[in-house]
Amino acid sequence: MFERCSGILLHPTSLPGPYGIGELGEMAYRFVDFLVATDQTLWQFMPLNQTGYGDSPYYSLSAFAGNPLLINLDKLVEEGFLKPEDLHNLPNFPAERVDFGPVIDFKKRILGKSYQRFKTEASPDVKNKLAEFEKDNKTWLPDFALFMALKDHFGGAVWNKWDGAIVQHEANAITQWQEKLADEVGYYSYCQFLFNRQWLALRQYANEKGIKLIADIPIFVAYDSSDVWANSGLFYLDDELNPTHVAGVPPDYFSETGQRWGNPLYNWDKLKTTGYEWWIERFRQALKMADIVRIDHFRGFYNYWAVPASEETAIKGEWRMGPGADVFDKIREALGDCPIVAEDLGDMVPEVYELRDQLGLPGMKIIQFAFSDDALNPFLPHNHTKNSIVYTGSHDNDTSIGWYEKAPAEEQHRARMYTNSDGRDINWGLIKLSFSSVADMAIIPLQEVLGLGSEGRMNFPGRPAGNWQWRFSYDQLSSGMAEYLKTLTILYGRDPETIKKRKKLAERNSEKPKV
Repeated sequence: MFERCSGILLHPTSLPGPYGIGELGEMAYRFVDFLVATDQTLWQFMPLNQTGYGDSPYYSLSAFAGNPLLINLDKLVEEGFLKPEDLHNLPNFPAERVDFGPVIDFKKRILGKSYQRFKTEASPDVKNKLAEFEKDNKTWLPDFALFMALKDHFGGAVWNKWDGAIVQHEANAITQWQEKLADEVGYYSYCQFLFNRQWLALRQYANEKGIKLIADIPIFVAYDSSDVWANSGLFYLDDELNPTHVAGVPPDYFSETGQRWGNPLYNWDKLKTTGYEWWIERFRQALKMADIVRIDHFRGFYNYWAVPASEETAIKGEWRMGPGADVFDKIREALGDCPIVAEDLGDMVPEVYELRDQLGLPGMKIIQFAFSDDALNPFLPHNHTKNSIVYTGSHDNDTSIGWYEKAPAEEQHRARMYTNSDGRDINWGLIKLSFSSVADMAIIPLQEVLGLGSEGRMNFPGRPAGNWQWRFSYDQLSSGMAEYLKTLTILYGRDPETIKKRKKLAERNSEKPKV
């Protein structure tokens, strides 16, 4: 399904710009142009959903709604939904990181102004497009917009602490609150409309330039989300609508108490009776936003660690069986042969790989993991398989330079031997290994191209705050870096021209008569 190619991992929040966070404006289009100029064909990013607690894209308020912090404000001025003076006297945002608190306050205030102006001055044609968007997204948008309005009304409280029948998502209560909070509901629907328009325009530009987008689906959702509030019967909740069990992973080499993630667990038997409708809609939405979907924590579809919600750690959990191939069969029946990548990292049992291979999904290879033992290490390039996607590191890892500086001496030695280098520019050494791999796809975090150390790290798993903040500046990206990236891409046959030649050769060979 996948061709030999390469690309860059960069979350849109990391793009430069004056409004405190990356946006879907000029700088995003400029990044697509950079990908084209360096002969890349893939842009991977983390979940685009509206974030909640901790600002993590993997802990969102909805599995369907886009992040309004990414909405480009300059485009709203161009469309007349903001006045130029609305963007004067900006807060003093840092350029090198996202300071989420001030950014959220600023963006909500400005988008609120935009909504009020839209209501009074937008053309009938644009208002009709908003109505069409609401109709096309009726499976999730009304619940999400009301959920957000209710969260504001109840001071940000978790949904099961709200008042009365609305906690139960009862139809009469829904109608009453939609009327009571009509303007607030309209605002949140409008923000999704803006995000959708801007993202799809960016996707079209990227696709026209030969760039495919890779989205990310976390397997689990946050408890405090419109997904759980509106679909409580699909999760293991008690009579008070609290989770009975939550997600996590058991104790291992890295943690004596395991990891208690806290996400509510799916009632897969209930989901099966619906034909996995909720999951089908989730993939349908993801494939509107991107060309390829990466599933985070793929193992959970085979089996998952269920931790009693009353436990403070993940020690006393148990393994439960997931739906296996059944859910993917139903997704493919509804949507066709979806291009999916499986995140299959960590302590896996053989059955997880068997499920991945049964479904024909590429798995992940992380070069930074390759030097901890001997030549049989599965992350070493000579052990890779074609149907794989190789990374120097992921958003959860340190940069290659940061990793190398902290690695044990034996790992450093193996890395130097394998890259035939003295350890200087180890980032380029690992990029070369990734590109030279037999794996179909190679993805490089932009921090590696920039040659950053630990200051460029995106996420520290387990750290409660200070994650997801890194941003770059185009001043950091020299023409020499870009040219070298292009050179390596061509050298290892991942550039668009070689892709075309390979396709023509395959077509020619398929036309030859078999002897």
